[in-house]
Order: sequence, then C-alpha cells, then structure tokens
Amino acid sequence: MVEGGMKCIKLLLFVFNLLFVIAGIGLIGAGSYVQIKLTEYSDILGSQYTGPGILIIIVGVVIFGIAFFGCCGAIKENYCLVMTFGALLTIIFILEIAGGIAGFVLKNQIESDVITLLKEKEGQYYKNDGVKASFDALQKDFACCGVDGPNDWINGTANNTIPTSCCKDFKQGQTCDLAKAYPEGCEKKFVDYLKNNIGIIGGIGIGLAFIQVVGICFACCLARAIRKEYEVV
Repeated sequence: MVEGGMKCIKLLLFVFNLLFVIAGIGLIGAGSYVQIKLTEYSDILGSQYTGPGILIIIVGVVIFGIAFFGCCGAIKENYCLVMTFGALLTIIFILEIAGGIAGFVLKNQIESDVITLLKEKEGQYYKNDGVKASFDALQKDFACCGVDGPNDWINGTANNTIPTSCCKDFKQGQTCDLAKAYPEGCEKKFVDYLKNNIGIIGGIGIGLAFIQVVGICFACCLARAIRKEYEVV
C-alpha cells in the first residue's frame, strides 16, 4: 500500500523496532544484574537504593512491548497501531528524560545519605544478622574494612574485633587483625560505585530517549503516508 520512499520508512521503522526489542531485552538483563547485586546490600541501603534494578527491568519490559507493537503496526500498515506506537514512544521519551535527570540529581545527593546509612548500620553489625551479611558482602566485594577503616571495628564496636570479611586470605581458625585487614574504608569505594552506576543508568535513559525521537519521526511519516493512501482509496 505504501509506495516509494514510504516503503523505505516502513522498513527503517521495522529495523528500528527490532533494535529496540534487543535494547529492551538488554535492559531486562542489566536490571536483573543490578537488582541481584544491590540486594546483597539491602540491609544497609534499604529500599531507597535497591529499587533502581526493578525500575530498569520495568523499563525494559515496556520498551520490549512497545517495540513489538510498532513492528505489528509497520507490517500491517495500520494507521491506528502506528499512531499509538508513536504516542507511547513520546510518553516513554518524556519519562526517560525525567528519570535520567532525576538520576543525575540523586547522584549528587547520594554521598551524605549513604555515609549516614553506613555509619548507622556499622553499629548494628553484631546485633543484626541481615546487616552483618550485607556488611560482609560489602567488605569482600570492595576489598575494604569498616566505614573509614579497620579501626572502626576496634574503637567503635562493643566487641572490639575485626570481622573476618576484612581479611583477604582469611582461613578457618585464624583471626583478622589490623596487620591483615584491608587498610581502606568502604565509604569512598561504595559511594563511587553507586555514583558511577546511577550516572550510567541516567546516561542510558537519556541516550535511549533521544534515539526514540528517530522512531517517533518514522512513525509519524509512516502514519501520514498510510492515511493518505486510505484517502486515495
């Protein structure tokens, strides 16, 4: 039905949607990884910082669904499907821009919040099994010890002992002391890790949003061509 150059736009829109399907699957995978990783520290961070993984998965599923919708519209040359696809892309575009900006704003606020949480939870290490497991995972993953350093455990806890997760080559039956413990605290390493990941997520969101502008343009052009064809008929 759609002749000439519009056939080319139809093909480009179809290819665009196939790439978008791949992007959606990629986001679902990335979101799952982020969620699994941050869940290890959930007893330290709480739900405020473990939600981004779920959000990425949801965005991936939505993008996958919209792309499939767009493919159907392009193949069937259905005006309503193509226009609905364009409208949905526009809504997602606005949400991704807002989410990306929010991510960069959160990136600047994260340091003081996370340091407060780390110091608060450090004092609960020997009282709460969930906090203990999260802190052990944190110290092993980032090769760090305590919030500011291994002395935190000597001076700031009732037990005055350094957790075994602070020592790299710890073996059963040994003790972890200042000489064997990781010299760096977890504060800077963990904050930098969260900032980098939030920055990447925000950047991906904004990048995808601007790529979607191409899809919106293709959808509008194809919808207009289909409508003209209907008017001729």
